[in-house]
Amino acid sequence: MMRASRSAVRAAFLRSSSPSSAAIAARSSSGARGVLSSAPPSATASARIPIASIGTVAGGIGIGQNRLLVGHQQHQQHQQRFKSTAPLDDDDEAALDATLAAADPSLESSESSSSESETKEGESISSNTLSTVADYTSDKTKSGTPSPWAVFDAWGAGADIVDALSDAEEHKLSRESVAIPFTEEERSVLPGESDILEAYDHLLKRKSSVHFGYPYNLMYNHEELYEFMKYSINNLGDPFITSNYGVHSRQFECSVIDFFARLWKMEPDEYWGYVTTCGTEGNLHGILLARECHPDGILYTSKESHYSVLKAARYYRMEAKAIGTLATGEIDYDSLAAEIERNIDKPVIINVNIGTTVKGAVDDLDRILRILSQLGVPRDRFHIHCDGALFAMMMPFVDFAPEVSFRKPIDSIAVSGHKMLGCPMPCGIALSRKEHVKKVEQRIDYLNSVDTTIMGSRNGQAALYLWYSLRKKGIAGIKRDVTHCIDTARYLRKVLHDAGFTCRLNDLSSTVVLERPMDDKLVKRWQLACEEDIAHVVVMPNVTRDKIDRFVEELVEAREEYGRMEPVREDSPLSKLMCSSWGGESVKPNGH
Repeated sequence: MMRASRSAVRAAFLRSSSPSSAAIAARSSSGARGVLSSAPPSATASARIPIASIGTVAGGIGIGQNRLLVGHQQHQQHQQRFKSTAPLDDDDEAALDATLAAADPSLESSESSSSESETKEGESISSNTLSTVADYTSDKTKSGTPSPWAVFDAWGAGADIVDALSDAEEHKLSRESVAIPFTEEERSVLPGESDILEAYDHLLKRKSSVHFGYPYNLMYNHEELYEFMKYSINNLGDPFITSNYGVHSRQFECSVIDFFARLWKMEPDEYWGYVTTCGTEGNLHGILLARECHPDGILYTSKESHYSVLKAARYYRMEAKAIGTLATGEIDYDSLAAEIERNIDKPVIINVNIGTTVKGAVDDLDRILRILSQLGVPRDRFHIHCDGALFAMMMPFVDFAPEVSFRKPIDSIAVSGHKMLGCPMPCGIALSRKEHVKKVEQRIDYLNSVDTTIMGSRNGQAALYLWYSLRKKGIAGIKRDVTHCIDTARYLRKVLHDAGFTCRLNDLSSTVVLERPMDDKLVKRWQLACEEDIAHVVVMPNVTRDKIDRFVEELVEAREEYGRMEPVREDSPLSKLMCSSWGGESVKPNGH
């Protein structure tokens, strides 16, 4: 095999860059395990991309230097890309040159390629016209690639679009093929488990490569944790009170809780929290605490809140008011004030949306607090829960964003772990003031712990994976991901507008709302989330400008064939995208 020049290695290292976008930023590493540097952007280049990330770190995770950057020869088809998709600045360019110069000169280079294919015609699993699972699995054969946070293609969630499934693969994933046999005769006519799983892996890579509509960060790699999947890790009971079951990850769970308490500015010894199964469980827990603190209180939430908020009201038989919203998706503050005033004799429980489900709108916490003050509602008569499934994780890293923290009179926050951070299983974090949890706490002798959570048995793997992500990314890494999402969302809005589509983007959001495509196959192919006559794209770290360009090209083609969506009624979601409260110009919907 030919020896690679430094320029060839550098090209491999930057291969995910495209002419239409800035170069992809490298995740920096430090120490033998390649932990991301937490140095700020102003730090020196050598601090951001130390030599260890190119050579030494490989040995730390059992990888020979000759495998660095180029990966295994038998997997040349996988294009490498950086974990972070933020632009590479001039200092990082210089650091990369210096780092490559110091690396092992015996590094070998190989070209990688990945082909793109059109969506298959007709009904198929690959085109999402049959029921599928929207997450993806990992490829065991990729174990042993370079530092997972330095170079990574996210099992299909990276820069390229993975080929559609063959007819044979489609058949292996049919309901008949995956049926569980009762007899050997039945088994004899079914595909083997390995063949089925191989086809399933291809399907999930395919889905991950065209995933636009839901807020899941698919750019992650937890290879170092695969060994722990053989253990039944269960954090049953309270995270801070160890039970008799010893196979747990409480130390990691408590570390995750400590991180978020610090992020949202809670004082030591004043907070309590736990790792949940998802953002919905966090909402259920936060609203349960509110109900226990104010049994006769009224829950106020906007009509554009996540469905789990009103689900909680039904579960707990709470009186609830669904408040109208502004065109942008924020709660209607005047309507909220009027409704509270009409029921001033009852305690106030408010769900504040830190990013609504469809439009990514952030309710103005300070304005809501002013309303309570103006109406004379004392602190012991109101309870505020913040649903921050996606954006409560992003907002602290957005420059000049309003502060949402426990320095203000809020009582609980729920956030998803599998969204902004990225995780192979749904999970989340619920954080609240410790004083409230005592109202639901019950001693359970069977556990030798206390019952304070919604679930009894709790997934200890999730806590471990969240801890790993936070340690590897660090504050600087999370900020790079958030900056990428915000900047790339602006790019998407611009190219949609320039292409003649109605679209909007809220401030403080990475959710681009657009007119719903008329081609349902396109909607399913890109897994767009829709509401009546609008759809949205949630820009996450795995959404690149190249993919956006491809997506908009297909939108234009679909418009030429099927036309544009017209508002389904006068006050439909699409009609509200024309409201001046959004600010700026917008292409008018068809029929206007």
